[in-house]
Amino acid sequence: MATPHISAAPGDFADVVLMPGDPLRARYISERFLTDARGVTSVRNMFGFTGTYQGRRVSVMGHGMGVPSISIYATELINVYGSKVLIRVGSCGALRTDVKLRDVIVATGAGTDSKVNRMRLMGHDFPAVADFQLARWAMEAAERRGKAVRAGAVFTSDLFYHPQEELNAKLEKMGVLAIEMEVAGLYGVAAEFGARALGLLTVSDHLKSGEALSPQDRQTSFDEMIELALDVALKVPATTP
Repeated sequence: MATPHISAAPGDFADVVLMPGDPLRARYISERFLTDARGVTSVRNMFGFTGTYQGRRVSVMGHGMGVPSISIYATELINVYGSKVLIRVGSCGALRTDVKLRDVIVATGAGTDSKVNRMRLMGHDFPAVADFQLARWAMEAAERRGKAVRAGAVFTSDLFYHPQEELNAKLEKMGVLAIEMEVAGLYGVAAEFGARALGLLTVSDHLKSGEALSPQDRQTSFDEMIELALDVALKVPATTP
């Protein structure tokens, strides 16, 4: 049952998987939010855990950095372990002045400079969008909690250190809220293999002001986003992977 990148046994993963980029954040989520969590994989120190949240079985799996990395883990979770819903819980860099540090963004769609989704669609543009129901549940959960979140488009970049310095201004003009490195790839994998996906992002850096959270803050201060993701998980009818 093990894959080249995941060493879990059959049934080890739940049908809903939260996916942070940082494997240490995956461990933090399992310890902070899940009951009776146990490690199910640690290949290349990319940790995965399964436990329960308010009685609902949930897994957490790190996905690393970039579209290729998240695509590998998402593909194996869906096709080998039977996971049905993947929720990225990650960080992003804000583009607009009205988007602030620690704001939570529901990524309803993602543009990208990656070619992966064009490869899926014979060279044509693919609309990389969130599952509508998952996005709606996230917004409703935020409203119940009295938390203001932003919903809108983000941009998935293959390059952390991007050579096209003028790109940020173009993206901001087009209304893009933030830049990150995985959502468009996740949405493409989910569409290809019939799963459902959502990107929830916390602003860890501001690309205009230069403000930034510390690495420790990135690992442990995203609780508001995690709670929204778990609220969404509770709404998903349970299935057996």
